[in-house]
Amino acid sequence: MKELKNMQTISQVAKLTGISPRTLQYYDASGLLKPSGYTATGYRLYDTEALEKLQQILFFKELGFKLKEIQEFISQPDFDKIAAYKKQKELLLLKRNRINRLIQLLDRLEKGEQCMSFKEFDLSDYIQALENFKKSNSDLIIKYWGNVENFDRFVRKIKDDESEVAKLAIKYYGSIEKYTEAMTYNLEHFSEIMEKQFSGDTKKILRKSDDLYAKLTSDLSKDSSSDEIQQIVQEMDHFMHENAVDVSLDKPYWNVIINAYSSDYVKAITDSKYGAGASDYIVSAFKYYAENHSGGHS
Repeated sequence: MKELKNMQTISQVAKLTGISPRTLQYYDASGLLKPSGYTATGYRLYDTEALEKLQQILFFKELGFKLKEIQEFISQPDFDKIAAYKKQKELLLLKRNRINRLIQLLDRLEKGEQCMSFKEFDLSDYIQALENFKKSNSDLIIKYWGNVENFDRFVRKIKDDESEVAKLAIKYYGSIEKYTEAMTYNLEHFSEIMEKQFSGDTKKILRKSDDLYAKLTSDLSKDSSSDEIQQIVQEMDHFMHENAVDVSLDKPYWNVIINAYSSDYVKAITDSKYGAGASDYIVSAFKYYAENHSGGHS
């Protein structure tokens, strides 16, 4: 049993951190942060190690991670808190720099300056994350993209459509920063995500997916916004949710799919499989669905 000496009560921790006792009780109940001990009368006590863990949790929360994700991170046997601090510092610096740029832009607009600046919303951090992924994961790129050139085409497509992607990222994620964090998380866990996606009943899932795409593109002369076509897209929406892998996309997954089908590489494959113009038709149908169904899946 740990020494009770030098431990702090839940009320002392609440006063020190600004976290309410009720929140600390919830962290305890959910297993995120257990007390280090208890007083004779059953009050929770926290030692320095517990406070360090709480600090780590708060850093992750500040960066927009969900409690479930935080628990997964810090409960891993090989969790390296120093490495986590470095990564958190890097992300917070990006956040600070972006906020500073936005404040500077607002200062100029407040003074009545005509300033049509959109560099504050650029995707350079995400594009850099993709380049970093390419440098250290060439084997995965070859496995899932076919070759490095195809991956480069994918990155070039994002650069070419940067303003459109940025608008969608802000619309669905609230900010470029949150979009970048989500996409960076997916890149860092790419191997695990793909392994999950291609395991279990994969053949059955892929066959069903092919059937739905074939149904969607069976007659490209039909209006992509018609009830008939939109019902097929809704069926695809339900199917994707039922068979979703652990990807940090949430509501904006339509944005990612639309962007993928807009790439030259995917477009060539799709058109050869479902007919010329199929990829553009799919994008049109998906865009209409995304714009007219708040949150996508219902």
